[in-house]
Amino acid sequence: MLTQSAIFLVAAVVAVALFKRIGLGTVLGYLAAGALIGPSGLGLIHDVDQTLHVAELGVVFLLFLIGLELQPSRLWTMRGTVFGLGGAQVALTTAAITGIGLLLGAPLPAAVVAGVGVSMSSTAFATQILGEKNELGAPHGRNAFGILLFQDVAAIPVLALVPLLGPAPAATTGSPLTHGLVIVGVIAGLVIAGRFFLRPAFRFIAEARSHELSTATALLVVLGTALVMEHIGLSMALGAFIAGVLLADSEYRHELEADIEPFKGLLLGLFFMAVGMSANLRLLKDRPLVVIGLVFGLVAVKMTVLYVLGRITKLSQRGAASLGASISQGGEFAFVIFGVARGATVLKPETTELLVVVVTLSMALTPLLFVARDRILARLAAADRRSFDQIYDEGSSVIIAGFGRFGQIVGRVLRLKRIAFTALDASPTHVDFVRRYGNQIYYGDASRVDLLRAAGAERARLIVLAIDDMDASMRTLHVVQSHFPNLTIVARARNRQHAYALLDAGVTNIIRETFAGSLDAARITLEALGLPSDSAREAVRRFGEYDEAQVRRAFVLRHDEKALVESAKQYGAELERIFEEDAAHRN
Repeated sequence: MLTQSAIFLVAAVVAVALFKRIGLGTVLGYLAAGALIGPSGLGLIHDVDQTLHVAELGVVFLLFLIGLELQPSRLWTMRGTVFGLGGAQVALTTAAITGIGLLLGAPLPAAVVAGVGVSMSSTAFATQILGEKNELGAPHGRNAFGILLFQDVAAIPVLALVPLLGPAPAATTGSPLTHGLVIVGVIAGLVIAGRFFLRPAFRFIAEARSHELSTATALLVVLGTALVMEHIGLSMALGAFIAGVLLADSEYRHELEADIEPFKGLLLGLFFMAVGMSANLRLLKDRPLVVIGLVFGLVAVKMTVLYVLGRITKLSQRGAASLGASISQGGEFAFVIFGVARGATVLKPETTELLVVVVTLSMALTPLLFVARDRILARLAAADRRSFDQIYDEGSSVIIAGFGRFGQIVGRVLRLKRIAFTALDASPTHVDFVRRYGNQIYYGDASRVDLLRAAGAERARLIVLAIDDMDASMRTLHVVQSHFPNLTIVARARNRQHAYALLDAGVTNIIRETFAGSLDAARITLEALGLPSDSAREAVRRFGEYDEAQVRRAFVLRHDEKALVESAKQYGAELERIFEEDAAHRN
């Protein structure tokens, strides 16, 4: 057992770290590690069924955590996207894949299970990629999240119903009506126990102030409900999910998540490795055209369904295409559903092996789909790129380069004082949005000499560099200094490195964007703690002056790491001495 555990750990650490580094995600890393050490690879581990039996606990813990996250209020807020769009995606994909399965000669129960299984997408995989690309907040990202949330919910009844498509479970006795009443009674009992027993029990355990006892209690709740469900012939995962939902509004929810997360992560990783071990890679060698055809067929069907649904919900063509690229793969729940179906003899072993390989390869295809999407969208953007606005010598005394949250505040103050300004921004979407509120702003790149000249830079008195991107800000600064030396420059600095670069370029009017707000927060904090307002303001003023001076001192040492570290060590001690001297002077 120790030898096998070491093999699992080494394979997981190496493969997951490698796949994470190259951007293919942890799930594929676990699958690859399992395939490598399994019977189809190096043959280091042979007992796949025993590994799967233990690793299924990872799925149980996963569904418990999903239940904890599914607060009724959250589901209700997103009900349109979750139940409408998500339900349509699962139903249409299931119908399409089921139809294809029947045409290929599969029995109806097997075709339905295959359709439902591959309609599920990879929540971990899709959210990771969308998060890395900062697209979770985009319209297609929100739609993708809603669909994934519905799939998480739908997986629960699916896991409960799949065994019913095969021979009757051994635990089922008597008539189907009696068995149904038993199931309803047990679920009702769990709900009642959760409301009237679980919370007082957790409150009692919390009073003991023992982290180990709290963790043991959380594990007992998850495994206990899972075993109860298994005993009546349903999925263990369903019991864990119900337990999670019962505690979703509990004050102990976050503590439970923290207690269960390490076990879930390890066991779910073991589950994916077991799936990888069970993947018959010889199928790819023996039947490459069949496997590759099914992979591309699956991705094409899901992308088509998602694209159509995206357009119906008023996503742009690019947004609908992005929605299709993000969740057109198979997912983790497919492995779980196929495993349950195989155990219930709904799917034959060879069919399960083929579907597992297809889903695994569809997940590997997702990063490549995003690369293709980005290149296609870049070409489309280049083909229909909007030309910069024409500016006909505005003649304003102030130019604001970058009209985001920072530049807009400067502009609003200038407008109140009736000082004319010309605003430039390089985002066409942002320009159109800001214009709807009556702001005078032009779409253009402020680092272009001709645009600055058209904006009246030769006669203007001052330019505010409010550009968010540091590289674009410095590029514009160099153009202004080279061609319009008459302009006074007021520059926004994103961080200390940006401030150092501006100082190096000779700019003296530098505003660190979060510095002033942080000082105000410090002053309010001191006042809330009972310090007199004048003392709080003076303390913040002294600190602000000293820190600004420190930035300029550290700028000289920016290329000497050792000197910077020493300067930072002296910083706190010197500032403390200044405050002590000031306090002594007041006394």
